[in-house]
Amino acid sequence: MSSRIKVNIEKDGIDRRGFLKCMAWAGTGMVWTVSGGVLASSALSRESKIASPSGFTFVQISDSHIGFSKDANKDVTETLQEAIERVNALDTMPDFLIHTGDLSHLSKPSEFDILDQSLKSVKLEQSFFVPGEHDMLSDNGQQYLSRYGKGTRGAGWYAFDHKGVHFIGLVNVVDLKAGGLGTLGAEQLDWLKKDLAGRGNSTPIVVFAHIPLWTVYPEWGWGTEDGARALSYMKRFGSVTVLNGHIHQTMQKVEGNVAFHTAASTAFPQPAPGTAPSPGPMKVPSGQLRSLLGITQVNYVPGNHALAIVDSTLAAPIATTQVKIGNFSFSPRSLTVRPGATVTWANQDDIPHNVVSTGKRFVSPVLDTDQQFSFTFREPGSYPYYCKLHPMMTGTIIVERA
Repeated sequence: MSSRIKVNIEKDGIDRRGFLKCMAWAGTGMVWTVSGGVLASSALSRESKIASPSGFTFVQISDSHIGFSKDANKDVTETLQEAIERVNALDTMPDFLIHTGDLSHLSKPSEFDILDQSLKSVKLEQSFFVPGEHDMLSDNGQQYLSRYGKGTRGAGWYAFDHKGVHFIGLVNVVDLKAGGLGTLGAEQLDWLKKDLAGRGNSTPIVVFAHIPLWTVYPEWGWGTEDGARALSYMKRFGSVTVLNGHIHQTMQKVEGNVAFHTAASTAFPQPAPGTAPSPGPMKVPSGQLRSLLGITQVNYVPGNHALAIVDSTLAAPIATTQVKIGNFSFSPRSLTVRPGATVTWANQDDIPHNVVSTGKRFVSPVLDTDQQFSFTFREPGSYPYYCKLHPMMTGTIIVERA
């Protein structure tokens, strides 16, 4: 019970301590599976094959901040391109891409030009966008709307249907007040209510906007002032998924029929709420940056009751191929390698252990102190394993495609 949230500050069941326990520093990448109505999530690797022939996959990226060049990331165009390459390398090719805002850093035409050039390499037929506050800086969003908002309403909100799922792009970054939360406004809320009125309760709903629709951390303006009103229109639906960006870190929350997910940035991370004097670009050691950036893949399968969300970082696979056994644990607990890699388990404990694949792909003899066991992984996939002598000891080998 120590992990339960005990103090309810925002009437959503989340206090600061509970929030930090829910945080997941994954990547900007994520896979969702929607089916019939409820959300489920899992860890994404490029060999994942979640999609069904009758379903579809889409990808979310966020907060590219083209034009930013400070210490937190000197080349955001390069990391955006790496994210696009991850999208293009997915085994299940997504139907489309969603970008949840802050495409640019200062909404300059030259920044949008660079973004347009990068997006040409995406091997998908369609991309959908909503603006972030950085896309509205220089001209109240007119440059953004002329490029990415054609056919939308107001400041750029719209809706579309795809293979049985209703998608809604909302704009909550217009007329932001100092220190305040995002706002949707009466006109957009009225449009949203009318848009949903004709939808059946079983219709899966996916909402995407830049600033989170729920209150993540009001001290930093991480939330939407009238988001609760928008969400009240969706209570009758069996499956509602809300995708956001803005906070540059991955966070998930499920409340009733609604699953919330924020994506990391392709540009730079921000601090976790309350761990710094203010939000903003966070400089990390260069070797860690790509582990805090990534993409999000989402998959819908009709007939299932889950929307699968999977985050994938831009970090390269771990170079080491040795797993140390010590203090009743495997280290590293999760290891990513390429096909053909040989992984060696070395027992450094004073008592014997063994290594057993849950899928019966490999079984080691009992390893006494200083003994080793090796196995060569030929096929891409996820290989969970455990110690049969001490089953609480578990680990996973992930074999990514070359």
